[in-house]
Amino acid sequence: MHGSVVEGQKHQQEMDGYNSDGNTRKSPAPITIDAPHLLLESAQMAVDNDSSLSPLSKSPWSSHMNHNANGEGGFTASNDEVLVGSLVREEGHIYSLAATRDLLYTGSDSKNIRVWKNQKEFAGFKSNSGLVKSIVIAGEKIITGHQDGRIRVWKVSSRNEQIHRRIATLPTLRNYIKCSMRPSNYVEVRKNRNVLWIKHYDAISCLSVTEDHSFIYSASWDKTFKVWRSSNFKCLESVVAHDDAVNSLVLAPEELVFTGSADGTVKIWRREMQAKGTKHFFQQTLLKQECAVTALVINADGNVLYGGSSDGLVNFWVRGTKYEHMGILRGHKLAVLCLAMAGNLMLSGSADMGICVWKRSVNNEHNCMMTLTGHTGPVKCLAVEKDPEAMLNDKKWIVYSGSLDKSVKVWRVAENWQGNYGGQQGHCQSRASSEFPRVSSLRKMGSRRY
Repeated sequence: MHGSVVEGQKHQQEMDGYNSDGNTRKSPAPITIDAPHLLLESAQMAVDNDSSLSPLSKSPWSSHMNHNANGEGGFTASNDEVLVGSLVREEGHIYSLAATRDLLYTGSDSKNIRVWKNQKEFAGFKSNSGLVKSIVIAGEKIITGHQDGRIRVWKVSSRNEQIHRRIATLPTLRNYIKCSMRPSNYVEVRKNRNVLWIKHYDAISCLSVTEDHSFIYSASWDKTFKVWRSSNFKCLESVVAHDDAVNSLVLAPEELVFTGSADGTVKIWRREMQAKGTKHFFQQTLLKQECAVTALVINADGNVLYGGSSDGLVNFWVRGTKYEHMGILRGHKLAVLCLAMAGNLMLSGSADMGICVWKRSVNNEHNCMMTLTGHTGPVKCLAVEKDPEAMLNDKKWIVYSGSLDKSVKVWRVAENWQGNYGGQQGHCQSRASSEFPRVSSLRKMGSRRY
């Protein structure tokens, strides 16, 4: 009985993160204004949330797609930004997403990884390694990071693309045994507890891979990030990066690595190749604040970095001779939980259940084009892919949003959209300074791990 109570409290902390005194408490419901093209969403959600109405009894998933984006279903023909549909999860919260070509991978606290093709269930595979916190695609490999600190690598069968086989668990058994033979390979992580440096002893928060897929990066709540060689899955390096959980890690050109932490900092590291692997050197602290840094994302050319925080703000930096803090985006009432890029658009998902769509101009000004609303729980993860129906020069994107309401929603957005949906608007507070931006927390945060 006691165990179930503790688990329940831990689950609630994962849900909202505002139990600063150790006691769970409910956050006030955020006030949102629905965009006109989403007015039918409340009716759609009533169907989505009723599992008894799902025709797919053979699967815990059901798909509710909008096939009438031409005005027949309540959307206007001129709208490029529409809710395409919902993929409703009936057995777990959605914690991770990854999109590649026409496939969508979804991870949840049920330990299952589901595969969707054209918004229909295509395949699935199960891991015994705990809640799926992160998914990344590296060529033919699918890499998953888990709550128990393990990383698993999967590959699609050459005979049947619906079958995924596990080819490795990191650290590998061979690497683990070899490393355990030397006492010097053990590090003290807390009083009277030593672990091998190649193993994460707390949850994996995020994964990333280099552009050439040579290296896998894993960040963890154990305050470290680790580097793995993709060819043999050997752990090359472990970096104690922060004083608290590492919540996010992104890679940039010129061997740069950015980390964001529950300790309130964003740091830059530089990777150098050495004889036996990699060596990372600390370069700069971009941000130092009271509230936790929860998410990072960088644009395709590596010139603009965004960092979301538990106070609902998004800081951004632009690269000149160095990365300079250029402003703060204010569009959310609660913690920013995830960020994603779609060309010149940046999307921020929040615990306030909304997704802000920000457009960056050539002079780095930002405008909140709209807020996508419809989720009934915190938006935990985002994934983006080019719209397959777009013309060659069209800047249109398919956006997937995963939520703790157990659903994935599919949206269509375009960079060249002009107009006003009447959605909740945000604004950018420009700020150029050599000092660390100091941001006061809107509410005292309990859980700083995301």
